[in-house]
Amino acid sequence: MPFIHPSAFVDEGAQVGRGTRVWHFCHLMPTAVVGEDCMLGQNVFVGNNVRIGNRVKIQNNVSLYSGLVCEDEVFIGPSAVFTNVINPRSAVERKAEFQPTTLHKGVSIGANATIVCGVELGEYAFVGAGAVVTKSVPAYGLVIGVPAQQIGWMSRRGQRLFFDEKGEATCEESAEKYLLSNGTVALIEP
Repeated sequence: MPFIHPSAFVDEGAQVGRGTRVWHFCHLMPTAVVGEDCMLGQNVFVGNNVRIGNRVKIQNNVSLYSGLVCEDEVFIGPSAVFTNVINPRSAVERKAEFQPTTLHKGVSIGANATIVCGVELGEYAFVGAGAVVTKSVPAYGLVIGVPAQQIGWMSRRGQRLFFDEKGEATCEESAEKYLLSNGTVALIEP
């Protein structure tokens, strides 16, 4: 059974998974889907047709608009911003032009980051606080700045990876091993 704070609005038809906590002043639209064991902090908006996986943490003051897919175990920091139209105008309706944005499993997005629509953040990608992401980020990629630029790689545990001359790196926290080949990072399964 989910917990829904009395001040939250969960419109009829919205789906909220078992163990999910929906806190103060949240609003979930009728076709929003939120998975199990998620946490939606204060003042989170989840629009129609937004899909949120399991074990996702969305901090305060985040709005997720139609076209966003958020896979399992994603972290979205406070006041992160998402868009769904590239060229909005108040007097021009562009609902037919919404562009999809996909946050793959394990993505972390820092506080006050902006994710422009039409991008994909690969598995375990890491977006630094305040970054403005205007293009897709590869799996395990670490991006910072305005506009966001890739400066390195992160492990599944959120630790910086440093690759040797053979293209191998070890996460200091988990001891997991990774391989960098042709600009792509992959976990080396034991």
